[in-house]
Amino acid sequence: MQIIITGGAGFLGQRLAKALLNSSLVFEELLLVDLILPTNPGNDDRVRCLQINLSAEGAAKSIVTSRTGLLFHLAAVVSSQAEKEFDLGWSVNLDSSRHLLEACRHQQPGIRFVFASGFAVYGGELPAVVDERTVITPRSSYGIQKAIVELLVNDYSRKNFVDGRVLRLPTICVRPGRPNQAASSFVSSIIREPIHGETAICPVSPDLTVLVSSPNTIIRNILHGATLESTAFGDWRTVNLPGISVTIREMLDSLGRHTDRKTANRVEFRPDPAVHAIVSSWPTAVDNTRSLQLGFSADGDFDGFVRQFLAEE
Repeated sequence: MQIIITGGAGFLGQRLAKALLNSSLVFEELLLVDLILPTNPGNDDRVRCLQINLSAEGAAKSIVTSRTGLLFHLAAVVSSQAEKEFDLGWSVNLDSSRHLLEACRHQQPGIRFVFASGFAVYGGELPAVVDERTVITPRSSYGIQKAIVELLVNDYSRKNFVDGRVLRLPTICVRPGRPNQAASSFVSSIIREPIHGETAICPVSPDLTVLVSSPNTIIRNILHGATLESTAFGDWRTVNLPGISVTIREMLDSLGRHTDRKTANRVEFRPDPAVHAIVSSWPTAVDNTRSLQLGFSADGDFDGFVRQFLAEE
């Protein structure tokens, strides 16, 4: 069997690749594809890396074959970038997704298709607690693009063109590396940069609540979502992955407990209305009943996030 990861050069794609290589899942090839050439995370002979633009006509059909049994679609233009670069967002987030679904449909019907969505599909006036049946009213181009692909995956699954699984990921914290163009990038920056002795800029109020999940839990849940029997999902293939709700102030308090107050004080608050408008439209309280019943994992308190990042440094 061949496994494909789109967005294979990114943080999440590389982590997922490592986890797959160390898992009990049997496969002959792990194909990592991205706009930039991915690296082989384990120097494993089963890994093949390919630089490709999946929004280009014919690109998706060139990678999906009769050997493909599992596809993780992680590639995306992130929230703030999709808002600023409208055409690019639609090309990458929608067109490439549609091309991949069509390739699966025609090349190898029934492929397990794991789509990484997010809570940006929600927005506007939300109930106090959301679940998978809450009406989605996204307030960003990124959220709308993700919502459309969610519906496509569900329809292609209904028609048995793919065995789809839509996983809505909370904001991942703490990401290593440098900030990206996601509106939520600051959620990792305000922990990561101070630990590295650098000043971080927080564009939102310290009282803003965010929904987060740690890298280890996200990877564990993506793998779990890929290995569940299709019948477990019922008639709707979309699942809200568990996250924890925490304020920016609580995050910095945790940082101070695990380092020192000097480190936590390396965060400067500079309001950015554009970022605040996007991030504050996302839900912060989620009913995880369905995801927990399906066996997905939840983090504990935010202290565990900081400990995880410090352990990996």
